[in-house]
Amino acid sequence: LAVKDPTAVERANLLNMAKLSIKGLIESALSFGRTLDSDYPPLQQFFVVMEHCLKHGLKVRKSFLSYNKTIWGPLELVEKLYPEAEEIAASVRDLPGLKTPLGRARAWLRLALMQKKMADYLRCLIIQRDLLSEFYEYHALMMEEEGAVIVGLLVGLNVIDANLCVKGEDLDSQVGVIDFSMYLKSDDDIGGKERNVQIAAILDQKNYVEELNRQLNSTVSSLHARVDSLEKSNTKLIEELAIAKNNIIKLQEENHQLRSENTLILMKTQHHLEVCRQGLDEMYNEARRQLREESQLRQDMENELVVQVRMKHEIELAMKLLEKDIHEKQDTLRGLRQQLDEVKAINMEMYQKLQVSEDAMKEKNEIIGRLEDKTNQINATMKQLEQRLQQAEKAQMEAENEDEKLKQEYVNKSEIVAVWTVFGNLYREGDESSIHLLFTVRSALVRSSFLGIRHIKFCEYSFSIFKEFLKLQEKNRQLKRICQDQEAALQELASKLSESKLKIEDIKEANKALQGQVWLKDKEATHCKLCEKEFSLSKRK
Repeated sequence: LAVKDPTAVERANLLNMAKLSIKGLIESALSFGRTLDSDYPPLQQFFVVMEHCLKHGLKVRKSFLSYNKTIWGPLELVEKLYPEAEEIAASVRDLPGLKTPLGRARAWLRLALMQKKMADYLRCLIIQRDLLSEFYEYHALMMEEEGAVIVGLLVGLNVIDANLCVKGEDLDSQVGVIDFSMYLKSDDDIGGKERNVQIAAILDQKNYVEELNRQLNSTVSSLHARVDSLEKSNTKLIEELAIAKNNIIKLQEENHQLRSENTLILMKTQHHLEVCRQGLDEMYNEARRQLREESQLRQDMENELVVQVRMKHEIELAMKLLEKDIHEKQDTLRGLRQQLDEVKAINMEMYQKLQVSEDAMKEKNEIIGRLEDKTNQINATMKQLEQRLQQAEKAQMEAENEDEKLKQEYVNKSEIVAVWTVFGNLYREGDESSIHLLFTVRSALVRSSFLGIRHIKFCEYSFSIFKEFLKLQEKNRQLKRICQDQEAALQELASKLSESKLKIEDIKEANKALQGQVWLKDKEATHCKLCEKEFSLSKRK
């Protein structure tokens, strides 16, 4: 089962108790048949139930000495919302025996019941929930729908006539305890239903008559008020009429006196005028002379003003010309700044190209260094070959000496022919630079035509060495050609670098020349200092 909200249960219980209390009070009052007093038990129980209903969900308000929780605060608020409640609020405050706020609240409820306006007062109160939220919690009975239901039930209490003595009663010390035994049903209540129906019809008629009487009373009171206001206005008009008549008589007497005084004043003024005319003529002549002087001064001031206006126009024109000159100078400054930016960009490009060319020069220097190393190695091998050739010549000399000794002993023409064929092959394979060497060797071989087989083998060995020498010589030519090409490329790069350096130096000199110069004014600079031509506005820019 769902758990119910305890505050909702409390509101429902208080609503049921209010229904029982109001119903029992109406039924018992109708059966009692006369005006109720303060000792009537159902009436006392009704006030106790109303007190509990008004206390439900009441906020605790902190006072100077303690915490206070009373219903007098919201009830005191009714007089601000409903002007007719000011009377009972003032009566409650003037009661001598009440000392506590709770006692004043109890007295207020009793007076409201005697006026038969308790439902009206509480209805005005529950409508203003924003004001009630200062005194009640959000779940209080007066803040929910149950409060409106109770206000509707209180309308039925208008059929009851109550005569309560509040002045001598001790309302501060009463204990509000609900007596539930009064609301239990009995057999007599069941048997009196028919009588209650008749009583209800009588009560309805009574309510209708009371309501009609109340409306008639209100119309009569409004008519009395209008009559009183008309009588007051009539008396005021009569008094004002009498005062006006008295004022007219006084004004007539004053008029006679003023006429007599006026004749005397006319005679005096005529005499005074004759005296004053002479003084006025003199004053007129003096004023006319002063007017002429002032008109002359005004004319001088106007002329001076015209001169000032002209000077002002000239100053404004000069200011406009100055502004135009300033704008032109600003344009020239912008052009110079743009040129300076372009020069800086060119400097940056030339610096970058110089860096690239320096890197290329470094790489080519490294390549040249490697080529020089290779040429040094080739020269070393050439020196070694020359040493070997010298050794071969020495060995040849020794062989010639031996051949002279043995030429008579060994003759072999076929071997000589083979030697000649080898020389012929070498001659066809060789180049022009090696012809001289071949002929020297050939002449030596001719002289030693009667060499042996051992000398022929030696000759073949020498020719193999000669072939290696020719190959190395060819490689040397190729390396020299590559070195020459690289030297030409380096010369081209050097020329380009020199040109770029010259451009950079020219730009630096131009920048230095511009830094030291001062831009002259347009009036001072009439001719160009370089070409000696006359400046125009566009040419100077």
